[in-house]
Amino acid sequence: MLIWSHHQEGGDIMVVPQDPLNLIICGVGGQGNILISQLMARALIKKGYIVTRGETFGAAQRSGAVMSSIRISSNESYGPLIPGGKAHIILGLEPLETLRILKKYGNPEVTCITNTHPIFPIGSILSEKNRYPDRNELCQAIKSLSKRAWFIDATAIASKLGAPIVVNIVMMGTLIGAGLLALEKKDVEDEMKAAFPHEKMTLNLTALDIGANAIRSQG
Repeated sequence: MLIWSHHQEGGDIMVVPQDPLNLIICGVGGQGNILISQLMARALIKKGYIVTRGETFGAAQRSGAVMSSIRISSNESYGPLIPGGKAHIILGLEPLETLRILKKYGNPEVTCITNTHPIFPIGSILSEKNRYPDRNELCQAIKSLSKRAWFIDATAIASKLGAPIVVNIVMMGTLIGAGLLALEKKDVEDEMKAAFPHEKMTLNLTALDIGANAIRSQG
């Protein structure tokens, strides 16, 4: 596990509804959830929050599970390990990974936003015994374990933009658009400008906007 903890003194900040607010971003290796966890953590720090971030990942190069945890506080630093059953928000870049994390860290009050496009493990391709669950089965299971669940085909959105790699930015947009964090689009846009080459900004800002609008359209 990799661990970061930061706090930047600022002016008045909004008190988080749960302190700490526990956010998990999960997916598989290569989807970029670590990058968006960095961008959001930096944006929150600049707004004056105390942010602790940790990452747990397995065989990332072989599409292994990757989980980023972000703990956000108005007034004190917490350890990076989110206790079982204590997540407030789960942002899932892959639906089966969302369900796995939800079973361990979820609770009746948790909110989930999930990319519905699957990434099939090699075992499910080679063996009927390890069949990957049906998409509807996954969505129903996620919904049954969440207080609120949003489902977005972020992979289809990114593919229409001609850049499947921006799935993570689309999903970051959905989280901002849902209003679940004390962040606005401009906050993360500033971090994106510092992280991405100038020629990539139009694409990434478009992906962010589409993600935010996609979640708002669901009400």
